[in-house]
Amino acid sequence: MTDRRGVVAKRAENLMPGVPYVRGWVQARRSAGVLAAQLTALGLEPDFPGLAADVNVSGDGLVRLGTIRPEAAMMLAELIASGLAAEAETSPNALPTVRRPIRRRSSAA
Repeated sequence: MTDRRGVVAKRAENLMPGVPYVRGWVQARRSAGVLAAQLTALGLEPDFPGLAADVNVSGDGLVRLGTIRPEAAMMLAELIASGLAAEAETSPNALPTVRRPIRRRSSAA
């Protein structure tokens, strides 16, 4: 699959000669291991049973979360947001958060 920005190419099902699949897969495996360790430390490992390393047709490593419950996705999003907020508080060079105004539609026709 390819996302709308073309960042993630189709996963490698048929390997082509000359593409460094192993290098990409090893990088993905390391990253998946780090993520798995953090999820285990937080007691969330059972919520991500499909976490796995993979590689795309270009040889880029991919970390697959697998199919997860909406609650698990929400927890992961909240953990990321909390980490970013904590990082911003401790960084002296952090840029202020810019909030976009909410556009409200008028009920008048």
